Amino acid sequence: MANNGRRSVKNKKGPSTGTGGHGRKALEGKGPTPKAEDRTYHKAYKNKQLAERSAAKRGPARAGGAGARSGPKGRATEELVTGRNSVVEALRAGIPAKALHVAIRIEMDDRVKESLKLAAERGIPLLETGKPELDRMTEDAVHQGLVLQIPPYEYEDAYDLAEQTLAKWKKGHISNAPIFVALDGITDPRNLGAIIRSVSAFSGHGVIVPERRSVGVTASAWKTSAGAAVRVPVARASNLNNALKQFKNMGIYVLGLDGDGDVSLPDLTVATEPVCIVVGSEGKGLSRLVRENCDQIVSIPIDSAMESLNASMAVGISLYEVSRQRSAQ
Repeated sequence: MANNGRRSVKNKKGPSTGTGGHGRKALEGKGPTPKAEDRTYHKAYKNKQLAERSAAKRGPARAGGAGARSGPKGRATEELVTGRNSVVEALRAGIPAKALHVAIRIEMDDRVKESLKLAAERGIPLLETGKPELDRMTEDAVHQGLVLQIPPYEYEDAYDLAEQTLAKWKKGHISNAPIFVALDGITDPRNLGAIIRSVSAFSGHGVIVPERRSVGVTASAWKTSAGAAVRVPVARASNLNNALKQFKNMGIYVLGLDGDGDVSLPDLTVATEPVCIVVGSEGKGLSRLVRENCDQIVSIPIDSAMESLNASMAVGISLYEVSRQRSAQ
């Protein structure tokens, strides 16, 4: 039968019942596309995780050509000296070293040659290390292909050091009465190094540093001490004021250095006794509690035009005067 030129349409779709809005969510977008580093399946995410773990292991970097790696509870466990000048100077000063990292195919100059020679003479392991690893170790500091790894300094306990030194003196194992230097609020490692050097020069028996908010034995301190840090023990006190009280109970006279002291250094009468000289930071001087825990506050006579002396210089002058008075007895 003819269809008059028209096709027959089968199963033509008619009106359908509405969804009542149930399909609306399917039409909504999923929001902005996450960053590559936030997508767990993306390579950028894995790189970010590795970088964060690496940074957590390294800890914060230190300025001045050295950095520190962190150990348990955030304490620095080792120090890195970077750069050709810094490394060769550290090796010349005899700083204890764990290893010398040398870049693969490093361009040789006199500093590199001397560093390799000094390290070999001292038996320091030489490790060829790729530049990417040196960059990672130093947190992209300027290392010039040389990185010296320094082990952590092993501090003595302040109370144990004082007790043992007193015992040796009483038994006649050391001739001079014990003399210590304690630091109050000093944060410059070069000051510490210079003080260690003075203590060694005048036959002192140790340096006491507080555990918090104080300088520690770093590469800079080692270099400034010119090797004296090998001979003079540095002890830590968890609380400086408590340590000074313990010293006084042991029979050690605690003498604080300050410009407005009640005793002038030449008039000191206890120089031949066991003493602990306490020095504060330049400008701030001794803290209030430390002053209260001193037996005497001693001043060094200086020209009125000069407000104060550098901490290491004040210690050196005081140790000289104590040594002079002892030799006069």
